[in-house]
This record gives sequence, C-alpha cells and structure tokens, in this order.
Amino acid sequence: MKFKDMPYERPDIEVLERKIDELIKKQQDAKSGEEQFEINKEYYTLRKDFETAYNIAYIRHDADSTDELYEKENDYFDEILPRWSNACIKYSRALFDSPYRAYLEEKLGPVTFKNMELDDKSISEEILPLMQEENALTSRYDKIIATAKIEFEGETYNLSLMGPFARNKDRNIRKKANKAISDWFMSVTDEIDEIYDSLVKNRTAQAKALGFESFTDLAYCRMHRNSYDKANVEIFRKQIKEYFVPFVAELAEKRAKRLGLDKLADTEIGVYFKDGNPAPVGSPEEILRSGQEMYSDLSAETKEYMDFMMENELFDVFGRKNKAAGGYQTYIPNYESPFIFANFNGTSGDIDVITHECGHGFQCFITRKDEILDHNNLGMETAEIHSMSMEYFTYGWMKNFFGDRYKDYLEMHLEDACTFLPYGTMVDEFQHIVYDNPEMTPVERKETWKKLEQEYRPYIDFEDTEFFALGGFWQKQTHIFDVPFYYIDYVLASICAMQFKIKMDDDFKAAWEKYLELCKLSGSDYYTNMIKKVGLNSPFEDGVVVEIVEKLAKKVI
Repeated sequence: MKFKDMPYERPDIEVLERKIDELIKKQQDAKSGEEQFEINKEYYTLRKDFETAYNIAYIRHDADSTDELYEKENDYFDEILPRWSNACIKYSRALFDSPYRAYLEEKLGPVTFKNMELDDKSISEEILPLMQEENALTSRYDKIIATAKIEFEGETYNLSLMGPFARNKDRNIRKKANKAISDWFMSVTDEIDEIYDSLVKNRTAQAKALGFESFTDLAYCRMHRNSYDKANVEIFRKQIKEYFVPFVAELAEKRAKRLGLDKLADTEIGVYFKDGNPAPVGSPEEILRSGQEMYSDLSAETKEYMDFMMENELFDVFGRKNKAAGGYQTYIPNYESPFIFANFNGTSGDIDVITHECGHGFQCFITRKDEILDHNNLGMETAEIHSMSMEYFTYGWMKNFFGDRYKDYLEMHLEDACTFLPYGTMVDEFQHIVYDNPEMTPVERKETWKKLEQEYRPYIDFEDTEFFALGGFWQKQTHIFDVPFYYIDYVLASICAMQFKIKMDDDFKAAWEKYLELCKLSGSDYYTNMIKKVGLNSPFEDGVVVEIVEKLAKKVI
C-alpha cells in the first residue's frame, strides 16, 4: 500500500491498557510455555497496531510541522507513550517471571529476556509524569529547529535548506551563510539552553527515582546496552582520541592545502574541494530512479526491496519549508513497510540518504517476516552497521550519481567518514560529563563543549562565528536532545563498517555475504556475538582501532 493511502486512527490508551492487563492475566493462567507463546502473538498484534499508528502520525507530523491535526496527534503521543511503555513492561514481567521461561527463552531468545530485565529497571508508575514532561520538552526543541526561519540573500530558509550555502565553493558565501545560521541560533540559544537544562534535571530526577546514580546509567538500560558498559565505552573513546584524532588532523592539514588555506575554520566543515564538493547530477526524481537501478544491480534482495519502496512511495525526501530537519528510516509493521524521511538539498548528502537510510530500510525489509517481533529491538550500535556499511557497498555505482566527479565523491566520503569519528565520540563524552554533573549551568556546558573541541577537533578554528565561538555547536545536534547517548552507536558501527570496507576491497562477494548474514541476524543475539559471527572484530578490543587507522591511512593519505 502507498504511504499516502495508509489510514490513521488514534489508538485509545485506555483500551490498550485494558487489553494488556487481560493478556497479563491470560499469561499468568497459562498451563504451558506453548500456550504462553501463542498468547504472546496476541501481544505482538497489539504492538504492531500501536507502532503502525504512531509511525504514521510521526511521519506526517514531521512532513509538515504546521499541520494542526498531526500537531495534536504528536502532543497526544507525547502524553501516552510513557503509559504505553509502562504497560508493555508490565506485560514483559509476566513472561520474565514465567515458570516456563526456559521454553520461552528458547523461542524468543536470551537477548529478549535480557532486554526485558533492562526495561524493567527503566520505568515505574512514579516517573510517568516526568517522562511525559520530557517528551514535551523534546518536542518543543524539535519545533524550534524545524520551524527555523533564516533570512539569507533576500530569501527565508530553514536549517536544511541553508546547507548548500554553508558548503558553497565560494568561501565568502559560506561565511555569510554561517553568520546567518549563527545569528539565528543566537536568537534562540537562551531558550534552547532552558529546554536542555530542564531535560537534564528531568532525566536526572527519573534516574534518582529509579535508584540510579545518574541518568547515564538509566540511559544505558534504555539503549539496551546489554553486552558492554560505560567502562568499555570509555576505553573505546580513549582509543579514538589516541589514534583517530591525530589521523584526522593529518587529513585536515591535507584538506586545508587542497582548499588553499593555512587552517580549517568552521566555514570549511563539510567542504572538501576548492571548486566545490561534488554534487549529484539530475533531479531528485532522477536520483531516486538511479538508486533503483543501483539496487537492482547490487543483488536480488536489494532489487526486491527498492522496487517495493518505489512502488509504494515510501520516500519523503524533498526539502520543504516547515518540514522537520534531518533524516531517518522508520518501519510501519502492519504494512511491512520501511519508510525513509529526509531533506534533499542538492548536495552529496542526498546520495547518502539513498545509501545510508536504505541500508536501514533494507535490513528491516529482509527481516519483515520474522515472527519474533523482539528481534526488531536490535541495539543501534548494530543497526547503524547496516546503514554505514551500505554506503561502502554502493561505491561502485557512484558514477551514476556524480558523473565525472565520482572519484572526488569517493575521496570525500571516506575522508568525511574518518573525520566523523572524533566528532561523534566528542558528542558522547559531552553527554557523560553533562549527566554526571547535572547542576552545571548553561554557560558551563558551553565551556565544556569548547574544551572538548580543543581535544577532539583542534584543527578547526571556530573563533570567527559568534555562536560556535561561544561553544554552542552542540545545540544543532538533535540526538543530544531527543535520543541521549545514541551518538556513540554511530562511532561503534562505523568501526565495523570500515572493517567491511577493508574486506570488500579484497573480496566484494564474500564481504556482501557476511553483511547479508548480519542483516538477517537482526537482534537475535548480542551485539558482540553477532559481529564475531560475521568475522568482524569488536571495537572494544585492543588494537582494533589502530589497525583500522593504519589500513585507511594507506587509502586516504
């Protein structure tokens, strides 16, 4: 079914809670594991109905943040999501405490029960009002970002549509664009500070009410960090700082020379060539068709996926005013339909949507028949391997998108992927510091960010742009507000995707088969086990990061 034809009906939380209570009673009265497994299918149906309604409303709200109907639905979900989560966790307890757990664990998998344990620690009736307040705060931030009105050269743009100007080949245009963006952020930074301060205090209160020392510990439970902990992540961050930061500093020096500069400034973030970054050729519609041709060539599985996406109009990628910023892939379970949301703006980022987000969508599509719904609850450090690796697996088709400049794109993409790792790690360390010190003032948070910039990105000068010079860059990063502690998952996944890149350069077919195997594993096992099954080394192991740096250096320096 085409997305535009999918009906929406608001789920009644009162009815859902009653149905969950009825299912809990049935589970408690069940006489066998087999009976419980069949009852669990009824629960899966409820979950799919709810997630279908929620995702349809979420997408349509993001498509036009001024649509009053879906604005109200968004507010409604902000209010009921904590109640729904609480009801689902109450149901999970009935399975977790089952006398037939051994049978259920064999059917549903041990990861499902470990995640139930983490979920059970993550919520209580007591904190539901705090969770509702948290949702309202993140929606308030999202609306500020989505409805940004930036005056530039006599026109009004949102943040996404300012992207091409901020990466223009003319440095003067970039400077003007950065100043316009900075001026807009300066006009709202106090409000964003107030929102984030409230979020930090709210999340800390949730954590304390649940018996955690800090929100960091609660966030790790909510992110289903079921096979590694804060200590592992801290060791990983140190490896990035020790090996990737100096490596990226070399890349930055090389890029500065390429651009005819002594040192990179914030005006060069995302800019790689003096004559401008390679831009996709063709209209947005032609880009989508080229994507369909590419996936038709790549494999039978990717052909089936992309044909389905195009036939059912499961892309909303054209940039518009009042459209939410950023991009994502989500899944509409009752229609077995991935959906991709983005903002094409005429830059190479448009092609990254066709590769990265389609990597997510492809994995959802090939596992859509899995009867164990819990396998879809895979950790994001795993999910991002699917997307980031697809960016590399599609390198061979970039000429279709960039014409004569496809080699420039490949050079830029690999360099940019390496450059991202210190930034992504910095975002994670910033959040650890913030939530370990919840009484920090907004000024202290910005000072903390400035200090981290010197540790992770010392090769960039931010002093000429007021907002960035104040240490405000992090306020652009929506993940910090909406999904705290998510960002390190990109970095962990990137280390795995880079291993796939190295492997595919030696044997593309063998690497693709291992990638396909990982996609099909979904969330059926622990992250650390799954990557080993497909021949990847854990990012937490000593020597893995430095080995990748050494191999990539031969390709990009």
